[in-house]
Parts: sequence; structure tokens; C-alpha cells
Amino acid sequence: MSNAVENPSNFPTMIIPRGTEIRVNDEGQLSIKTPGNLVIQNSGNYSELESTNGSIRIEPDVKVDAVNVRAREACYIEGTLTAWKVTARRISLEDNARAYIMLQESEHLELSADSRLVGNFATEKEIYLLLGKFNNQLRQLPGSVGLDALDAERSAQRRPEPEPAISDPSSREVPKQLRQAVSLMELEMRRADLDSSSRDALKELVYALREYDFKRAKLIYRDAFSELSAPSENLRRAYDLLDSHFRG
Repeated sequence: MSNAVENPSNFPTMIIPRGTEIRVNDEGQLSIKTPGNLVIQNSGNYSELESTNGSIRIEPDVKVDAVNVRAREACYIEGTLTAWKVTARRISLEDNARAYIMLQESEHLELSADSRLVGNFATEKEIYLLLGKFNNQLRQLPGSVGLDALDAERSAQRRPEPEPAISDPSSREVPKQLRQAVSLMELEMRRADLDSSSRDALKELVYALREYDFKRAKLIYRDAFSELSAPSENLRRAYDLLDSHFRG
């Protein structure tokens, strides 16, 4: 009986270009930074994937989770990519590719007919503002759900959403200036002649204040008031109160 020895030529050769950096963070995520092209042929969880001078390609049937993906030239996706941020001159989703990208910076975005892109925000502020509009829906999502199970979960029975915690703008837990601003804005929202875009802008801001989400209110109040077509004296007073509180 002889011992068979595998021919080394049957195995692929791995070449690590000079200047490549490979690290593992405390969470076990791999980080790869290379000066040349980077081709991912195995599914994995990564912290950083970066090609400083070339492109990154994710092969078919490969699932990649990454915090940041950066390529000087292009990021080609043939499999599935889930990432917080992708930066490349061109992002290309080829046939049957799937990409879940929260933030993307690119000059060109190419999608094939059968590919799918979810996310695609330009700034973190856009994410914050959009998610803020769907607080109720986000609370109804299960605490743990995979991307592949989202379609099934959408049809599941969900409990009714509770009413906002603050039902009265005179609540002592809201600073006085903000209570006064809420009262003024709600008064204006009841005006029959107020246009719909102005009403929606005020509604979003009032909702944030009533939900104790002062961080979000601080982020959006200037944009909200910039959308008002003809702010009244009450609304100018409300803006001054908000501005005084958040800048003070």
C-alpha cells in the first residue's frame, strides 16, 4: 500500500505583494490593505478591505461583511457585500450581485438588471434623518434578524406601537425653551393655510422633541426651518428658542 502525495501544483498559489498589511482586530475581523488588486474568493467577516492603487473584486457566491471597503479604482461585486462604507471611483454590481451598503462614495455606480443595491446614502446625516422618520417601524423589527430573513419577517405579526412617552409639552422633563418651542410649532401646525412641506418639516421636529431625542432635534432643526416657505412670527420665535437652547 503506497502513500499518495498530493502534487503541489494542484493547489492555488497565494501571492502577498510587497507592502501588503494584514491584521486582525479584537473582534476577530480581518483587515487587508494592499497596493495592488484584491480578489476575495472566500466568504468572511472583515474590518477593512483596501486597495490603495487598484481594484477590489468579490467573486460569485462569496458573502463578505466589512466595515469599510476602499479602492482607488473600482469595487466589483459579483457575490454579496454587506458594508458600512464603500469608497471607490466606480462601484459595479454585476449579474445577481447583492450589496447592502449604508454609505458610498463613488463617481460612477453601475447596476446590472439582475443586481440589487440596498442603502446607498451619501452622508451619515442622511441615514440619521431617514431612520428618524421611521422610528415606529424600526421598533417593530425583531431584535435579531438576518438579511436573508427580512422578507419573511415583514409578514410576521407585530405588536401595536405604544404612544410616545411625552403626551404633554408642559412635561417637566423637557427644558423650558424646548417646551415653549413645541407649543409654538404645534400652534402653527394647526393653521389651515400652512403648506404640506412646512407642516411635515415641523411635524418631524416636534416628534423628535416629544420623544426626548434631543440629539436628533439638534441635528435637524435648522434644516426643518429652512424648508418653511413663509415663517410666521410664532415660528421665528420657536426657532430663536431652539437655537438659543442648542447653541447655548
